[in-house]
Amino acid sequence: MISQKIKIKNFQYKKKNKNLSKILSKLLKDKSQLILSLCSKYKDNYDYRKLINKFKSRNVRIFGMGGSILGSKAIYKFLKEKIKKRFYFIDNIDEKTSFDKKENFLDLIISKSGNTLETIVNINFFVRSKSKKIFLTENRNSYLTLLAKQLKSEIIHHNNFIGGRFSVLSETGMFPAELMGFKPSNFRKLNDIIKDRKFLNSLITNTSAILH
Repeated sequence: MISQKIKIKNFQYKKKNKNLSKILSKLLKDKSQLILSLCSKYKDNYDYRKLINKFKSRNVRIFGMGGSILGSKAIYKFLKEKIKKRFYFIDNIDEKTSFDKKENFLDLIISKSGNTLETIVNINFFVRSKSKKIFLTENRNSYLTLLAKQLKSEIIHHNNFIGGRFSVLSETGMFPAELMGFKPSNFRKLNDIIKDRKFLNSLITNTSAILH
């Protein structure tokens, strides 16, 4: 056993640990953009009213891989009964997937790097050049950025300080959530959680139990 000299008790939290709240509060005061992106007052990189009103009546297809699509997919599956539109998630290369060619979708194409191969393959297979499209990617030269400009499509910029696997509360997850009819502020609750003593006590207790 390679970890035999490391004792798990060294990592245990005491139930009466009062420092956790101070640590979390300090993170907010330091104004780290990554931390602030988890809070209700975070401002996204898009004019959501303009885009939501423009495409609110359309069913949506979301193209992406990994963290670029899993967050919105989880929100949709968990809250599906409250969502009036249909959402389709294309996160794999599957030749059996088919859509009604007469239906006019809004195609939301997400890749932080803008060069994700599977996403590029899928949009070339499914997306028509004249369809309504929004690209969500970093503000840099990439395949998707060049394609969006060529097609004169809307572009939402993904902040480069947020990794794909943590992106559910960024534009990547929250713009699809708004298309579903939800407010991002109802998901971004870090500032409220820090003030919730019951949550902090539960977090300390559960962490201690896991490491015990």
